[in-house]
Amino acid sequence: MEDRLYHDPALADFYDLENGWDRSEDFTFCQALAADADSVLDLGCGTGELAVALSGDRMVVGVDPAPAMLEIARAKPGAAHVDFIEGDARTLRLGRRFALVMLTGHAFQVFLTREDRRAALATIAAHLAPGGRFIFDSREPACREWEEWGPEESRRRLEHPRFGAVQAWNDAAFDAGTGIVTYETHYEIEQTGQRLSAASRIAFPTKEELEALIADAGLRVERWYGDWQGKAWTPGARELIPLGTLA
Repeated sequence: MEDRLYHDPALADFYDLENGWDRSEDFTFCQALAADADSVLDLGCGTGELAVALSGDRMVVGVDPAPAMLEIARAKPGAAHVDFIEGDARTLRLGRRFALVMLTGHAFQVFLTREDRRAALATIAAHLAPGGRFIFDSREPACREWEEWGPEESRRRLEHPRFGAVQAWNDAAFDAGTGIVTYETHYEIEQTGQRLSAASRIAFPTKEELEALIADAGLRVERWYGDWQGKAWTPGARELIPLGTLA
C-alpha cells in the first residue's frame, strides 16, 4: 500500500519544510563521507536535497518509489546534475556500481518484514563497487522513540509558503506482535480549516537482526555509530547506523 505522506503531492509538499535537511546532522555527515567518492547512489532520496547537494563533480543517482517526491526533487536548482529514478530499493538493479550507497532519513524502517530488509540489503550489495562503502540508519527499538510522537508532544506550528500558518501534530501506536509502529501525520491549514492526514507504518529491527542480515547480504560493518555526530554505538544510543563495505 502506498504511503500518502510521500505519494500525495499535497502532503509531500511539507517534506522539506518539516525536515530542514541542509541543517541536519545526517546531511552534514554524509557530505563529509562522500568527499572522496566519485559516484553516489542515494536510495530513498525523497525530495532529493542530499542528492543535489552531493552532485556536481561526481555521478549521483537518486532513487525513490514516490513520484510526488521525485517531482519536487527534479524541480530543484541543480537537479539536472542528478539522475533521479523511480524505483523500489528492494528490487532495484541498475547494472552500475557506486563508491557510496546511502539509505538515510530512517528510510530503512519502511521495510516492514525481515525479507523486505534482506532484499534492500541485497540491493545495496549489488550496487556497491569494490572498496566502496554503504551507510544507513534505523532507530534503536529499545529507546521506544514512538512514545514521544503523541499529539501533545509533537504539536507544532509551521509557516507554509503556499498555505500560510499550519497546525501540525502526530500520533503513534506500537504493535507488540509485529514490532511495527503506525504513526499518523496531520496538517491543519489555519486559514481554511482543511486537514491533510496520512498513516505510515515503520519497523524497528534490532541491532542483532541487522548484523545477521548485513552479513547474509555479503556486507561487512566497519563501524557502528550511535548518532550522526559520529559517536560510536553503545547500549542506550538512539540510532543504529552501520558504515561498511563488501565482505
